[in-house]
Amino acid sequence: MSDDPYGGMVRTLFTALDHAAACPGEPSGAASVYCEGQGVSLRLNAVVADGILETLSFRARGCPHVLAACEWLCRRLEGRPVAALGDVRPADIMQTLSVPVAKTGRILVLEDAVRLLAQRIAGPAAT
Repeated sequence: MSDDPYGGMVRTLFTALDHAAACPGEPSGAASVYCEGQGVSLRLNAVVADGILETLSFRARGCPHVLAACEWLCRRLEGRPVAALGDVRPADIMQTLSVPVAKTGRILVLEDAVRLLAQRIAGPAAT
């Protein structure tokens, strides 16, 4: 058994945060949401065109598991239909990235952000 608290996939994602936004705030033309809790703060941004998540980015403060989860999520959803936001399941993230159960609350903050982003993209007609 390894003493590595993160594992290979988390380390790989954490060292290549390609979707981490370089600047604070909302990118031009993006739908953005902000969530915080459990020692995590994060902003998710999505540029949508013709019902497709063209570009996703994030800014996050949290542990390596949280940052890796944000990167994994962006890689998984970018280029897919907006409806794919509804397919995000914390258990999938935790299993794929081997996130310890003690960090479940942090992954739930990410789930909250995804749900809010889906609502923001859908607009007031969907509420």
